[in-house]
Amino acid sequence: MRDVAAAGASTGPRVLPRNDPRQYDDLAGEWWRPDGAFAMLHWLAEARAALVPPATRAGAVLVDLGCGAGLLAPHLAGRDYRHVGVDLTRSALVQAAEHGVSVIQGDATAVPLPDGCADVVSAGELLEHVPDWPRAVAEACRLLRPGGVLVLDTLNDTALARLVAVRIAERLPTVPRGIHDPRLFVDARALVAECARHGVDLRLRGIRPQVGGVLAWLLRRARAAGTPGTVPAGRAPRIVPTRSTAVLYQGRGVRKG
Repeated sequence: MRDVAAAGASTGPRVLPRNDPRQYDDLAGEWWRPDGAFAMLHWLAEARAALVPPATRAGAVLVDLGCGAGLLAPHLAGRDYRHVGVDLTRSALVQAAEHGVSVIQGDATAVPLPDGCADVVSAGELLEHVPDWPRAVAEACRLLRPGGVLVLDTLNDTALARLVAVRIAERLPTVPRGIHDPRLFVDARALVAECARHGVDLRLRGIRPQVGGVLAWLLRRARAAGTPGTVPAGRAPRIVPTRSTAVLYQGRGVRKG
């Protein structure tokens, strides 16, 4: 599998394996750039937030597993949750805290929070980065109180997903090279079954970036590249439903009890 060269801030380029968490430190300055390497994570965060219901009680908690720099936070405004973010990468958590997230440095497979503490658990673009994704699912379900909502999105374990998300997407400026290890992609049926084992009835649908929106965004980005410091004008591409879950899919489920 091809390695990725990631540029360090002061030590020059370094070579890291695929899916190495240190990439996020090397890319720390990209999180909040609308035209940066993590642009698609902004689009996905907006789509994921649309699945989050308004809080139904005072003190409601949303636990954001793999929160990164807190990209979900702007889309939760007015929902009345305490937004708790869990991530391994300290440089990302510093930025998440600046956007109002209560941050915890921790592993998604061993979250240092009590059972049933969350009204909502978000696991966005996380599971395909976790070597033991069933354990991360078990933790997400454990954190939910009865009636709590799980929202997630991830990449399917299919040949088409490996082609689109790795071979094609990593040649575009929307996905950093080497950010995914396709051996960790998550089979959709296995994910539904694993959630059911932990009392969560997960419903899935395929999603994708709107093609016209992505093409327009790439054009704006290319034009802005000639004038450093310029932010491409125009609306960010939307994530839209699609019939197939073969590449990228979104899930929403409620914990029984």
